[in-house]
Amino acid sequence: MTDLSDRIVRYGELKPCRTAFIDAHTPGSDQKENFTIIGGGVSESADQHVHIKLPHGFNIGAAGQPPKCRNSLHTHRTAEVFFVLSGRWRFFWGRWGDAGEVVLEPGDIFNIPTGVFRGFENIGEDYGMIMAILGGDDAGGGVIWAPQVIEDAADHGLVLAETGKLYDTKKGERLPEGVAPMPKLTEAEADAYGEPSTAEVIPGYVRRYWDMVALADKTPCQVIGETAIIRDRPGFEVSMITRASAPADAQSHSHPAVLMPVKGHWRVSWAGGETTLAPGDTMSVPEGLAYGLAPSMSGEAALYHVLGTDDSAGPTWTE
Repeated sequence: MTDLSDRIVRYGELKPCRTAFIDAHTPGSDQKENFTIIGGGVSESADQHVHIKLPHGFNIGAAGQPPKCRNSLHTHRTAEVFFVLSGRWRFFWGRWGDAGEVVLEPGDIFNIPTGVFRGFENIGEDYGMIMAILGGDDAGGGVIWAPQVIEDAADHGLVLAETGKLYDTKKGERLPEGVAPMPKLTEAEADAYGEPSTAEVIPGYVRRYWDMVALADKTPCQVIGETAIIRDRPGFEVSMITRASAPADAQSHSHPAVLMPVKGHWRVSWAGGETTLAPGDTMSVPEGLAYGLAPSMSGEAALYHVLGTDDSAGPTWTE
């Protein structure tokens, strides 16, 4: 019997961090809750709780925000993929956040290109949650902030050290002797980041929930991968499984798999064990373990399936 209880994270048991990043005190961004579900993520705070520490080749996290709360402009060296669990979200990008934007609803997915500053905000009427997949075990070495974000944070007491750790001057914290602040990008360096328009980004990087449900009418919809509807090789693959495309037989993989329900309840079974997952739950399945997967109730059912690959976690791949 294989005990997988330490590889299941329930939505109601998620432990938030409200000081995860440099903009945690900046007005408009100071009500964020960040969650690190699998892997160390890119949090800059020692207060961040990691639910599953086992390396998977990618990280799983989440952001919960009340209406009108935003996440400041930043970028990563590896893939950053978001799907909306709840709420209505506006994603924006560019050096000043005005190069392009898209509004996403529950189930929609966005593979944001590397080399582009991006941010997001909850534009719905209730608290919302988005789930994130970051490429690599170390998520590319951290977050690269737009220079103005670091400047605004300093005005509100937060300083990021070159070690990647945050210090709150309002609490009397100071950088240790011999430790310098994280260097800001120069204006020339910041201006060199991409400025793609909305028309350039949406066709290759955004997919809508109901379109993927339609494509998953017989077999799972391959969402991100070398031959998927979003063509990328970020060190993991993403598929959408629906009631219509749930596998009839047990399956196993040579890499860890992560199951993340979007709609409905899902029964996962393996030798000597069984559990039911609801939207917002996350489950990691070890490599080599055969498991069955099926909706456990009637009605709409959809689930994101994330699988590690042997591809390196580098910049967005193009053919």
